[in-house]
Amino acid sequence: MRGRAFFVGLFLVFAAELTMLVLLMSHGIGSPQDTVAVNEIVQTIQRDWDSLANHVNDTEFNYVVLGADGAVLYRTGPGLSESMNAAIAHKDTMLDVEVGGMTVGKLVIYNDDVLVLQSEQRTIISAVAAAMLLQLGICAGYFCYLRRAIVAPFRKLERFAQRVAEGNLDVPLEMDRHNLFGAFTESFDLMRNQLKQARLAEAKAAAAKKELVAKLSHDIKTPVASIKAASEVGAARASDGKDRENYRQIIQKADQINTLVTNLFSATLEELHELTVTPSDMKSEELGILLENADYLHRAALPNLPDCLLFADRLRLQQVFDNLFANSYKYAGTDIAVAAELKEGYLTVCVEDSGGGVSERELPHLKEKFKRGANAKDIEGAGLGLYISDHCMREMGGRLELENGASGLRAVVWIALSHGI
Repeated sequence: MRGRAFFVGLFLVFAAELTMLVLLMSHGIGSPQDTVAVNEIVQTIQRDWDSLANHVNDTEFNYVVLGADGAVLYRTGPGLSESMNAAIAHKDTMLDVEVGGMTVGKLVIYNDDVLVLQSEQRTIISAVAAAMLLQLGICAGYFCYLRRAIVAPFRKLERFAQRVAEGNLDVPLEMDRHNLFGAFTESFDLMRNQLKQARLAEAKAAAAKKELVAKLSHDIKTPVASIKAASEVGAARASDGKDRENYRQIIQKADQINTLVTNLFSATLEELHELTVTPSDMKSEELGILLENADYLHRAALPNLPDCLLFADRLRLQQVFDNLFANSYKYAGTDIAVAAELKEGYLTVCVEDSGGGVSERELPHLKEKFKRGANAKDIEGAGLGLYISDHCMREMGGRLELENGASGLRAVVWIALSHGI
């Protein structure tokens, strides 16, 4: 409907412009004069010929009365033709003045067609200019509408696709159901939700795998430890050298089994070390864009960033801040304070919520894989966000520090400066 209204309005304005231009081009010079009024002027001039000084012009015409010798006997105003040659050049109307059957002078009626036409032209040109300005305003308004209704949603969809490609499935795709692409973008958000559920299921399966490995490790290590302890006792009490050698082999094999089980448990924690991190130079103003993208619920007042050159991977740094803000949204649900300053060859960005923080006993373990605080018991999550963020920051030459602030959990991201690398 808005597009139809735009084109109808544009067509009407164009039609008005075309009409005014046709009128301007077709208007000619030399509209017929009022012959009755002209005859009345001639008659009054002839009647008042002997006393032209007392003659009164009762018409809207301007004219000059010339004597037989060409002298000006009467004029209605300045700027009029005062000779026959000037009257001919100006295309004025010239009539003979006869008194007593003799031609005694000339009546020159001023031709104002040019002035009238110029006035009409100025009016039409002003109207055309106003119509063009209106047309320009309509086009500008429709351009803004297209940017808001089409370009902006597609750019938002582009950023959303980038986040999904980065593996961040916590940020929803904001959409306006009244937008032309509301249903279209909704399908993408449904896809994100399904991918998130699949990712959570995968994380739960990985956690279950870890739990299974831990249980098997405990179940295997317990009898192995008993076998080793019994063998050590047997070796100590054995009087025969061959028996002591057998006991030592049993002890050695028990240690080998224990090492293999430990390696099996550790192998589940090595998967994320294959994550690729490629830092490069980036301006600090780009960090502001990353923070704005991460704070999709707009709960933080973003700080003024110092002008400096950072050494970081944009993709992974975005992932770090996405994880920090998502954790604050899920576990605290409060406003977020963000501060930035240069310190010791780094740009530190402090992200602090007001959710009360975590216990000092849990704090050192939050960056471990699958570790979550007690406040996350009934909230979905895999316990990987801070583990991944810490790994990425270390790969970029920085670090991630977690501490309890005045009112909540404080995460300090140390981003290396380019000249400090």
